[in-house]
Amino acid sequence: MLKIDLAGRRALVAGVADDGGFGFAIAKSLAEAGATVCVGTWPPALNIFLNLLERGKMDESRALSDGSLLQFEKIYPLDAVYDTLGEIPEDVRSSKRYKDVGDCSISGMAERLVADFGAQPLDILVHSLANGPEVKKPMLEVSRNGYLAAMSASAYSLVSMVQRLGPLMRADGSILSLTYMASERVIPGYGGGMSSAKAALESDTRVLAYEAGRKHGIRVNTISAGPFASRAASAIGIIGRMVEYVSKNAPLTSPLHADEVGNVAAFLSSPLASGITGTTMYVDKGYHAMGMNAEDAV
Repeated sequence: MLKIDLAGRRALVAGVADDGGFGFAIAKSLAEAGATVCVGTWPPALNIFLNLLERGKMDESRALSDGSLLQFEKIYPLDAVYDTLGEIPEDVRSSKRYKDVGDCSISGMAERLVADFGAQPLDILVHSLANGPEVKKPMLEVSRNGYLAAMSASAYSLVSMVQRLGPLMRADGSILSLTYMASERVIPGYGGGMSSAKAALESDTRVLAYEAGRKHGIRVNTISAGPFASRAASAIGIIGRMVEYVSKNAPLTSPLHADEVGNVAAFLSSPLASGITGTTMYVDKGYHAMGMNAEDAV
């Protein structure tokens, strides 16, 4: 039987803070395939996430097919807009939600991984991070700081992770990120520079696939997922309308489920996808293939 087998592999999913988004679904699918899973969590959300886990509030969503619960081998504090501890401003470091977490930069997380698991601790890296502080603003109104913040958190953070975590990955490793079709088509209401950040993420995926493939022997791909009403996506403000529109106009009209994205991520992270790199994989019920509103066509 041909199956996805990730036994003996360790994954790091950066950007998990609850059980309602693609990051959690990917972590769960990787665990179902046999991988051990670590996660990186934004410091302001860390205590809430830990409390939900400890109090069993996520036990139902953590249930695996064998009756066990999804376990996180390690939960690291991670603020991916900072590459090193020295870049974190003093007022941030001393703030209530950061002062006890230590070095939550990308370099800090890399150092903790090595301290916990040795020189080459990773096989799979998943970048499930995006933030646009002005996402509700149209491009004509976005500020320079808002635009650059979206690029930093949503696109450059992948480059930084590959720089720092790529050397820590074992041969035949896999790196994945999450993108959205606003990278190539206009999605009114998806603003603040986020469309530009997703376009950069996809371009960087191709370049990093070449460079990290030649240097480290690892693959780099991105999944373009359809709109999904996660807690994080609620910041867009129109996510419900986006989901409804795609459902009416995609070739497959059933709602997108997070585990459908998780399962594709597990496949791309496995030896079954050993020949796939530098690719944008669409998991959007086929909506990307449409060139006309289906209802108008009828």
